[in-house]
Amino acid sequence: MQNSTAAEERYRLGRELADKLGATDGPSTFDLLGMTWELLPGTYAPRPGTGTEWYTNAIPYPENGRFLEIGCGAGVTAVWAAKHGCAHVTATDITASAVESAARNIVRHGVEDRVHAFRSDVFSDLDKDERYDTVFWNCSVLEAPQEFEFTRDVERAIFDRGYSALQRYLRGAHSWLAPGGRAFVTFNSLGDASRLHEVADQAGTSLQPLDSSTRELVGKEVTFKLLEIYPKVR
Repeated sequence: MQNSTAAEERYRLGRELADKLGATDGPSTFDLLGMTWELLPGTYAPRPGTGTEWYTNAIPYPENGRFLEIGCGAGVTAVWAAKHGCAHVTATDITASAVESAARNIVRHGVEDRVHAFRSDVFSDLDKDERYDTVFWNCSVLEAPQEFEFTRDVERAIFDRGYSALQRYLRGAHSWLAPGGRAFVTFNSLGDASRLHEVADQAGTSLQPLDSSTRELVGKEVTFKLLEIYPKVR
């Protein structure tokens, strides 16, 4: 279990992030990776410092392959994947506001022939016959208590009740891979690293660091890690 003081501080930072990065005043735009993106109210804003620009460049995309992104948000990574070698991209998010933001950016950047966005809770609404060369999620990094109530869409990009979504992702990721495929998750130092590895172990997986970077976010130095997911050898 988390130390209560540490958990309270993480919760405070999470609320601060939600206030800072949740668009609320109608459709807007932002610039990232040399491109302009649309953002609808409720969608997490992947501004500089959130790590989005870093991990979007760090992911090893499958050349001419199939890429699945869970929790696509505004669709930055999904669009980038299509523009950097992927032949087919599936982008999902649990919130309708994020899916609509992603859909607008898919059209804005002319990749609607390769990128498809729709609503799904982790893997729940995927076509059961689909398989991918790469599966990726920039997970909701802050563990919330089971009684936590989501009141804004943006909170789902930040909080995860009991890390239950993370466990479902880690447990299920490899079943969606084509032969030779790879699965990844990002995590950062605002989250509880000891709980991450506990959840990974419970899911029958191990996590190996692939890359990392440090940015300033909510007044703190935050280290982001790209982790590859492996089935645990029993």
